Formats: sequence, C-alpha cells, structure tokens
Amino acid sequence: MPLPLYLLAVAVFAMGTSEFMLAGLVPDIATDLGVSVATAGLLTSAFAVGMIVGAPLMAALARTWPRRISLLGFLGVFLAAHVVGALTDSFPVLFVTRVVAAFANAGFLAVGLTAAADLVPADRKGRALSVLLAGTTVATVVGVPGGALLGALHGWRATFWAVALLGLPAALAVVRGIPAGPGRTGDPGGPFLRHELTRLRRPRLVVVLLLGALVNAATFATFAFLAPVVTDVAGLGPLWISTVLALFGLGCFAGVTVAGRFADRHPGVVVAVGGPLLLGGWITLGLTADVPVALLGLAFTQGALSFAVGSTLITRVLYEATGAPTMAGSYATAALNVGAAAGPAIAAATLTAGAGRSGPVWASVALVALALVLALRFRRVVGGGTGELHRDEAL
Repeated sequence: MPLPLYLLAVAVFAMGTSEFMLAGLVPDIATDLGVSVATAGLLTSAFAVGMIVGAPLMAALARTWPRRISLLGFLGVFLAAHVVGALTDSFPVLFVTRVVAAFANAGFLAVGLTAAADLVPADRKGRALSVLLAGTTVATVVGVPGGALLGALHGWRATFWAVALLGLPAALAVVRGIPAGPGRTGDPGGPFLRHELTRLRRPRLVVVLLLGALVNAATFATFAFLAPVVTDVAGLGPLWISTVLALFGLGCFAGVTVAGRFADRHPGVVVAVGGPLLLGGWITLGLTADVPVALLGLAFTQGALSFAVGSTLITRVLYEATGAPTMAGSYATAALNVGAAAGPAIAAATLTAGAGRSGPVWASVALVALALVLALRFRRVVGGGTGELHRDEAL
C-alpha cells in the first residue's frame, strides 16, 4: 500500500477520535450541561446527521478543488468547531458545533475515500479502505479510551482540546502525503455531477447502502451508550469504561484488518459467516451484560465482527459506485453515518421507553436481524454477482 494512504489514515484517526469519543463522555456532559443521558447521547446522532448531509454536499463542493486544499480546509473547520465546543456552557451551542465538525469530517472523508481508491489498482479497493478505516479503529483503541480517561480525570472539555491538538499532526500528514495538484477530483474531463448522482438510482447500490447503514446502526446503537452499560448494568467503576472501549476498539482493528484481505474477492463469505455470528453476539451480550467477564469478552468480539461485516459492505458501495468517481466516497460516508445517526436515536428511544440500560443492545439485535434478512434476499448483490437486480440496471 502506498505511503500517502497511511498518512491519510493519520488524519482519519484524529477525526475518528472525535466521532466516537462521546461514547465515554455522555454521562459527564449530561451532568455538566444539565440534560438527560438520552439527550446527551443525541450528540452522537447530531454528528452523524451532519456527516450524512455533509458528505454529498461537501464532496460536490470540493470535486473541482485540489485535494490537498480541500482536505486542509476541512481540517481547519473541524479544529475550530472543537475549540468552540470546549469553551461553551450551552448544550445547543455544543450541538451545533458537533454538526459543523461533522460537515468538515464528512467532506474530508468523502474526498479521502475517493483519493484512497485512486491510489491503488481497481481490484484492491477493499485493502485501501481497510487501511483508511484502520485510522478509525485505532481511534477506538487509543483515542476514544484515552479521551474517556482524560475526561474522567480532567473533565470532558479536556478531551475536546486534545482532539483539536490532534489535528495539527493530521494537517502535516495531509501536506506530506497528498500531492498539491488537482488529482482525479479536479479533472474537468470527468463525469458531470448530475451523471454521478444518477448512480444513486441503481438498485444494487441502494441495497448495499441500506445493508451498510443497518449494520453500522447496530454498532452505534450499543456503542453510543456503552458507558452506562458498563457502569449501571455491569456495575463496574467509571475507569472501566476506558478498558471496555479499548477492547471494542482492538476488536474493530482486528476485524477491519482481516476483512480487508477478503472484501475484494470474497465479500459474500465475510457477510455469510460474520453476519450470523454478529447477531448471536449481540443476543449474548443482551443476556449477559450484567456479567463483567462476559461484557469484556464480547466488547472485543462484537467490535471485530461489526467492523468486519460493516467495512465489507462499505467496500461493496465503492465497487457499485464506480461510475461516480468523485462522489463514490460521499455515498460510502453517507451509508456509514445514516447508521451512526439512526442507531443512537433508536437506542435512546429504548431508554426513554423503559427498556432499561441494556435496551440499546436489543436494538442492535433487531437491526442486525433485519440486515441479515435483506442480505439473504439479495445475497448475489452482497457477493458481487449480478443477482436478482440485474434486470434493473438500466434504471
């Protein structure tokens, strides 16, 4: 894999830390700003909604810009939003900063995913995606638990300042790793934006977008409320939140790394094997979350299975969107974050409905079950074959 790809992963690490760090900070933010835990948890959804809307908008805006300029611009806005978030005492202002940061993150990731796909041969997109997503998984291993520990020791605002500082080496990575020229994103001879957007009408692409969103929704439904599961359900102390988050992150890194070696040629095998195991793991966690040993073990396995299956499905998005070279990254980003927005919202509903602190885990069960039903119906699409939707390709 080319060196610029790993340098892009450094920047994704900084942004991934911000996207996921609230999983360990929700209780403290709720107490400090005078809102409920369910309301504070919606900050994760706010970020995800910003990513969903921002991905296509920012990708369309930046499609004719030099990649280095667009990536650095998105990073600058991202860092400024975290500085404001660290200083505010208002929950609405914090909510807005999360949306602004998400727009910047979305633009960066949409351009970055497209850049990553262009850095490797056409049949190695899965490997390239696994390297880029490794930045996200390392964030869950190091950044998120570190942020939770920093928040426990010095308050949640310290974590926001730390993320702002992380952006500085990320900017250096972009300067050193991305050519100053326009690249394919700025190619005036590329397809028109309208033509690229019509790719969203292809049923095959819609199927893989939906499957990717459902699996990611299941991941975030539990992940966003993992802190109260650790402390209230398992009865562990606040410092154990960092440990559980680290185990989940280690699993994510292992899952995306292993899946990256199979996602290009054997995506159907990854989903067929990993999907049922993922469902079984969420069910087991729902039944045994009050047992600390089970929680610790399942944090790792569920992280691995979630990212193995999820990253494979997102790789299929990049393959199905090959006719949209400058917007494909935004489609993949949107799929990831539709799930990241819907999952915590559904999980928050289980909490307010009186399902108990383990309600988010059962939301994950339902979401993965639905994804498996759809994957079975359209198994040839998931596996990369022509499948049942072949007759609709003309749409």
